[in-house]
Amino acid sequence: MTENKMVQADQLTRFMFDDCPVRGLHVNLQQVWRHVAANKVYPKAIHQALGELTVAAVLLASNLKFDGNLIVQVQGKGILKMLVAEATSAATCRATARWDESAVIDDNMTLVDLLGEGGMFVLTLQPSQGESWQGMVELSGSSIAQMLMNYMARSEQLATYIMLAADDEHASGLLLQKLPEQDIDEDSWTELSALSETLTADELLRLDVQTLLYRLFHEHELRVFTPQNVEFSCTCSRAKVGDMLLLLGGQEVGEAVAEQGSIEVNCDFCHARYVFDEADVNSLFGTDIVATAQEELAARQLNH
Repeated sequence: MTENKMVQADQLTRFMFDDCPVRGLHVNLQQVWRHVAANKVYPKAIHQALGELTVAAVLLASNLKFDGNLIVQVQGKGILKMLVAEATSAATCRATARWDESAVIDDNMTLVDLLGEGGMFVLTLQPSQGESWQGMVELSGSSIAQMLMNYMARSEQLATYIMLAADDEHASGLLLQKLPEQDIDEDSWTELSALSETLTADELLRLDVQTLLYRLFHEHELRVFTPQNVEFSCTCSRAKVGDMLLLLGGQEVGEAVAEQGSIEVNCDFCHARYVFDEADVNSLFGTDIVATAQEELAARQLNH
């Protein structure tokens, strides 16, 4: 490995073992993670899980063979309803969570406790060209990393090791994966996994990538590639909100604006605020849906 240390903040670093068919990825998010976490006041236990899922999405999206998005969701029926993180082939990401905000959530609650029974893990691939693909399995594992490793073993059938960690300032991850269609002896994979498991969460969060890789794999020949910057990016837009309103239909949208004066939609990911008033929705639908809704509402009141 080279001697020069690489700046690790908000960067994804690829590396390759020259002495066995294994590739690796390391990511450390700082400003990006703080931006994600600042959009809502998350309970500590949910904050940590969301940080880990955000990093996981960046790691998985870095292996996409197409231009597009990867969405990772963890869905539950307990206090925590959903964690969702989206990352792109261009190394951008966003994430959010939904939970029962009336519940008392202990800082030490586990992910399993938060999700309850019957949780699902959902992975969605959205190419910029072509059809989307979605895989869904029951949750298996007590952490985001274990859930992902179980999913990879079942879906891709590739030996994969993942470690994730998050706190208030950092969210970091390490991924090792056997190269597809190449053989690796069991002892070599066991050794690399065992070495990776010696890493502590604090080391993963705070060591620069060169120090971390030397600490773990100094007895192996590694090629470390030029890091790629990771950025926060939200894909919401007024046009997309307009499309959503069109799907709701003129009657529902017209009635809402007739009663409230406007419709307001806030993005869960970045808190951007989109307001559609009477003129906006009439223009969107190409007809005076608000006047129609007002007439129907007036007729109902007369009938009652």
